[in-house]
Amino acid sequence: MTNRPIAVVGASAAGITAAEALRRAGWDGPLTLIGDEPHLPYDRPPLSKQLLHGAWEPAKLMLRTEEQLTPLGLDLRLGTRATGLDVATRTLTLDGGERLACAGVLIATGVAARTLPAAEGLAGVFTLRTLDDALALRDRLSGGPRRLVVVGNGVLGCEAAAVARELGHDVTLVGREPVPMSAAVGAGIGELLAEEHRARGVRLLTGEVAAFETSTDATGGAVAQVSGVRLADGTLLPADVVLLAIGSEPAVGWLADPALDTTDGLGCDAYCAAAPGIYAAGDVARWEHPVHGRPLRFEHRMNATEQAMAAARNLVAELTAEAAEASAGAAVEGAKPPERRPFAPVPYFWSDQYGLKLQAYGLTAGADEVETTVLDHDARRAVALYGRAGRAVGVLACALPPRQIRALRAVVATPVPWEEARDRVREATTAG
Repeated sequence: MTNRPIAVVGASAAGITAAEALRRAGWDGPLTLIGDEPHLPYDRPPLSKQLLHGAWEPAKLMLRTEEQLTPLGLDLRLGTRATGLDVATRTLTLDGGERLACAGVLIATGVAARTLPAAEGLAGVFTLRTLDDALALRDRLSGGPRRLVVVGNGVLGCEAAAVARELGHDVTLVGREPVPMSAAVGAGIGELLAEEHRARGVRLLTGEVAAFETSTDATGGAVAQVSGVRLADGTLLPADVVLLAIGSEPAVGWLADPALDTTDGLGCDAYCAAAPGIYAAGDVARWEHPVHGRPLRFEHRMNATEQAMAAARNLVAELTAEAAEASAGAAVEGAKPPERRPFAPVPYFWSDQYGLKLQAYGLTAGADEVETTVLDHDARRAVALYGRAGRAVGVLACALPPRQIRALRAVVATPVPWEEARDRVREATTAG
């Protein structure tokens, strides 16, 4: 087609999946994979669970070895950051000043952890987004019980708090909302999680951070060490370690071209295209979901993989059509170029906390109606149905067997009337 490469920006799960999907879709030209971290692509969900716990080492998180990447023929640029993109010419600018003219670009830069200005340069305060973040936090929690304050009671904060308690640390979990994970799963499931955390010894508080208390570094150095978290109501929480789990921001700051919509991620159409020849996948992508009829963005592992495959196929289809048009009559008579297809997944996410596994299908956040049924309080076994404008759009299972979970997915594969979905959920959770 061209001697210009397709560049995949982001050596993430979405990025490596996209690179492999591009080859499977027929792209045999140059292929560049750019990642700002020095590591080979790795899996992020275990960072807050198995890696932080110490059950896994970094090698187990790697999605591909160097040997497994060899057949892809990649121009692999690790430790390299993309700093700009000219949409009209599909030209990337890299942090060393190099300009890379591309046939197409697939953006999989994910998100960056939010932090607080007062935490800058303060020892003992961590975020948890990258492999290096997780290793640094794990190292700080080693060597005996610590007083850990987790700021943010969403999915990441709850998972990290659970691991820290299992390791024997004194844990306080602070959130703006009184119920953990309520924005993602609703109050009913959130209350069950709160009960489990309290039963395990986690202190749950509602509040906002006003300031950090500090002490002189124990080694005599000049770096200030966190010694406590002061909440807006004046409460002081003594702390040896603080984890900020206060959400994330899509990594779109480097995309300044006005042709792109970077409001809450990179805006894309139903085919995952942000502009001609420019596609996106994973946490950074906000695209028009053809079933739900509105733009959505998911920071979930399964979506990263599925969307990367869809975006890669559609990019190759577009470039094939461009090449056929450019060569006019040179195309083989009767050959039909591949067609782009809308990306319409049934979203899925999971969370592991203590012995509990939460699994959700469809849309659970932003529901205007939620119905939670506790099937076994002591076992924290429950199911929740989520609705929007009179139709069921999401379902969540807590500690349910696989057979029932598979049945629940079918309930929200497409939005259905609320009453019909309630009956189907009841049937799925009481059968056999």
